[in-house]
Amino acid sequence: MSTPLRFGVLTQTHHTSWEELCRTWHLLDDLGYDTAWTFDHFFPIFGDPSGPCLEGWIALTALMVQTSRVRAGVLVTGNTYRHPAVLAKMGATLDHISGGRLILGLGAAWFEREHVAYGIPFYTMAERIRRLGEAVHLIKRLWTEPQVTFEGRFYRLQEAYCEPKPVQRPHPPIMIGGGGEKLTLRVVAEYADQWNTFGSPEDFRRKIAILREHGRAVGRPIEEIEVSWAGVMHVTDSASEKAALLHALAETYGRPVEAVEPTVLVGSTEEIIERIGRYLEVGVTHFICVARPPFHHPSLRQFAERVIPRVRAEHGESAA
Repeated sequence: MSTPLRFGVLTQTHHTSWEELCRTWHLLDDLGYDTAWTFDHFFPIFGDPSGPCLEGWIALTALMVQTSRVRAGVLVTGNTYRHPAVLAKMGATLDHISGGRLILGLGAAWFEREHVAYGIPFYTMAERIRRLGEAVHLIKRLWTEPQVTFEGRFYRLQEAYCEPKPVQRPHPPIMIGGGGEKLTLRVVAEYADQWNTFGSPEDFRRKIAILREHGRAVGRPIEEIEVSWAGVMHVTDSASEKAALLHALAETYGRPVEAVEPTVLVGSTEEIIERIGRYLEVGVTHFICVARPPFHHPSLRQFAERVIPRVRAEHGESAA
């Protein structure tokens, strides 16, 4: 089975302006990126927490109205922030507004400080992941069944409707984000159309092997699941600029440069193409570049015009 090669951009919606987000999404649409993403946070997760942060779903809706081609979603929606039945209604509505371009990104949520600040229950990690699995099950049912009654461990529905159904049939693709090997990847194997996480090619090699074991356990071939990488991308021929950015990322993430460098696409066109080839070898076919404000339009343009065509020419429009 082959999976189409796809390239996308996540525009972090903190420490930026609405005008800059609009300009960037118009550029992504014009340059031919396959996907575009906002994120689901209520105040900045890096830098000054009192800085500006636009809400991800509201921003996504307006940005999809302003674009015409790119498929888009939130990378990823924190399941704890919204009841899954409400999220199903939001997603179905946006799929109509966008002409069937929504990808539902969903994760267990991780940012404890945000939950504490807003009085949102955080739960244990295991419970958050189990809630995620039940939520995805409910959303799929609401999107495909006339009426849903459900009595689960965490959620209850009584004769619930979700009309109109989404434009995409049987439903918009569901991307689950996260790399937990025991619980999250089990949820991915059971429910996801797409899976996203971060890491090096070797990290993906290990996790894909574990995902395959979960797939066998639930009776599903994981070749049905698109595997996507997310990480910082920056095209530069300057060794000093590359080094400065890697050091800044290491400081932001609290990790050594040597640990950060294999997980990002930072460097010259040739260096980035070589790194993408290593990801393709282990089974990654969707590359989502994290754009940190202020968004660097020249790098986004160079990636679209110099990197993507080369990768497609060398590896074809799809990867095995």
